[in-house]
This record gives sequence, C-alpha cells and structure tokens, in this order.
Amino acid sequence: MDYNVKNTLMEALGITVTSVSNDGVVATMPVDHRTHQPFGLLHGGASVALAETAASIGAYYLVDHEIETCVGLEINANHIRGKKSGTVTAHAKPVHRGKTTMVWEIKIVDEENELICISRCTMAVLKKKN
Repeated sequence: MDYNVKNTLMEALGITVTSVSNDGVVATMPVDHRTHQPFGLLHGGASVALAETAASIGAYYLVDHEIETCVGLEINANHIRGKKSGTVTAHAKPVHRGKTTMVWEIKIVDEENELICISRCTMAVLKKKN
C-alpha cells in the first residue's frame, strides 16, 4: 500500500511504516526535536500519534476499500518509560475485528525492546457514502 504522507502529521513527526500485514503493522518514529516535550523527553502526544497511525493503517489494510473506510474512535495510552533520543517502534496488532469496529493493541518499544508506551485504539469501520 502506498501512503501519501506529504504535508501530514506522519511527515512532520518522521513516522515511517516498515511493514503491514493481516497480523499487524510496524512503524517507527525518531525521538528528536520534532517529538520532544519541553523537558527533552518523548512527548506522550507523539507516542499517541504513532499508536493511532499504526492502528489506522492496519485497520484500513483490513477493510474493503471499495465500500469501507475507517477512522479512530477512541485511544488510550499508558506511558511507561521516558526516552530522550533514538527511535521508537510501534507494533500494532488487531485484538478484535468486527463489522463496525476494530480494537488494536499497540506496544511502543525502544531499540533495546524496552516498553515505552502501551496503547489501545478503537477504530470505527464506516460504509463509504456514494
């Protein structure tokens, strides 16, 4: 799947999707000036943006593009560990695939596979309007 990330939040935060399959999505994001909060740590909002991006791409991959689309309905996140630099990786997996909703679990880890953030995102599956 091709994603037009130009002039999007993905481009602004440096989010890169590295794999997409029926089993889930893997995406990375740098921890740098674009994703820091004022104290020099990874901003929780940036982690949430990475989590929802991975879940959204995964949900879209699983729907029938001719008649369906999907949007974020709800997201939560627990920020487990701070991070000052480097790269974080989101591993998003579907835990529920219904007709009108999907629930995704997203684990964000650092280079040593230490858990930085865990998130759950509910996606709404919508019928496209003609």
